[in-house]
Amino acid sequence: MSIARVLGWLATLALAAGLVMGFGVAPREATQGNVQRIMYLHVPTILVAYLAFAVVLVASIVYLARRADAADRIAHASAEVGVLFTGICIVSGSIWGKPTWGTWWTWDARLTSVSIFFVVYLGYLLLRGAVDDPERAARYAAVIGILGALNMPLVHFSVYWWRTLHQPPSMLKPGAAAMPPSILAALLVNLVAFALLYAYFVVKRSRVLAREAEALG
Repeated sequence: MSIARVLGWLATLALAAGLVMGFGVAPREATQGNVQRIMYLHVPTILVAYLAFAVVLVASIVYLARRADAADRIAHASAEVGVLFTGICIVSGSIWGKPTWGTWWTWDARLTSVSIFFVVYLGYLLLRGAVDDPERAARYAAVIGILGALNMPLVHFSVYWWRTLHQPPSMLKPGAAAMPPSILAALLVNLVAFALLYAYFVVKRSRVLAREAEALG
């Protein structure tokens, strides 16, 4: 059995477990009610997006240092999945924000920095399609992939550095373990599920990119 198939099955099982944990095990939050359950999608997707763009950073450095095509394909695939997950994070946050804040969107520090984050990597992907020469496209994209990652700390720490409506991180902060065990467990299961889904997508997309490169000669 191929690694992609193994990852696919593991991701499917983990996502099913995450649904059970989020809707069947974790209790209804006393203040926010059932809308709080969107956290089990919102938080894992942004954390896995961080992972995706960290992989883009490392793979881009490797590509510039060694001109390794495999590294470029991993960076490309990881950026695509990272953009997807960041988009899901933004949409799910807006759905949560409407009943909680009374608005779908507000230009506070966290939301603005995440939007910039999303646009930078969307530009990364658009640049790849705009440059005809694959080698030049890979070089230019690698530079953007490295520079874009510098925005990651800004996104994560924006809720501490500026006044913002957005709450502090649910997991990557002191005291996260003080959350009710069932809520923390639901978050962790869904985080693992989305990490496995990310790995599955990257493996599959990297193989497609390799075949496209072979077809182009």
